[in-house]
Amino acid sequence: SAMRDIEIVFHLAALIAIPYSYQVPMEYARTNIEGTLNVLLAARQLGIERLIHTSTSEVFGTARYVPIDENHPLQGQSPYAASKIGADKMVEAFFLSFGLPVVTVRPFNTFGPRQSARAIVPAIMAQFLAGQTEIRLGNIHPLRDLNYVSNVADGFILAAACPQAVGEVINLGSGKEISIGSLAGIIGEISGDKAAIKQEGQRMRPRGSEVERLLADNRKAGRLLGWKPDVPLDKGLKLTWEWMKENQSHYRPRVYAV
Repeated sequence: SAMRDIEIVFHLAALIAIPYSYQVPMEYARTNIEGTLNVLLAARQLGIERLIHTSTSEVFGTARYVPIDENHPLQGQSPYAASKIGADKMVEAFFLSFGLPVVTVRPFNTFGPRQSARAIVPAIMAQFLAGQTEIRLGNIHPLRDLNYVSNVADGFILAAACPQAVGEVINLGSGKEISIGSLAGIIGEISGDKAAIKQEGQRMRPRGSEVERLLADNRKAGRLLGWKPDVPLDKGLKLTWEWMKENQSHYRPRVYAV
């Protein structure tokens, strides 16, 4: 009923927290795979003109080569990642089997205002804003490709408007990488405060589950959609900091959000 009389559907519904997926993997399979199947069935039944499906860079696992293009092998290093691989493949199946007009957009590490406390940028910022002398993190060595939310939104809109994007998988990443430890250092500079980094065991992923490196090859998005990430990391972090400074009540910095 939600999709009736709709032309374009942006499918962003998912369980997204990686640590929580270790605890309830069945819920991730039901929501992310079966939930996507429900959306696909409705889209086919209702004759939707375009379905934009949201993937994630986590489906790649640790980079086997960089930059990671759309043909990079997939590896489910967490129940969350495996459920998103299943969802992506279900979308692919509906395109190949039924000709459903789908586009799979694969954002790398999106950040920005209003993001869940489970994500790394708000988790770090909330602790600095609370004046903590120790910033508690998990593994600080993995490399991530961080992309400001408005860049990602632009990519989604362009994917919805581009006829040549139907049936394609498209990376949306900045094409630059930064370690979690270096990210915390930059946020510390923005805050104007100094704090020690403390690694906590409860924030660590299981040994074989940690994705060590993500770095996007975004050339396909540029070629096919005319997309580029207009907001760089430093500007995006400052915009996010200003929003979080005005909205600290949304976050609980001393609680590890699973």
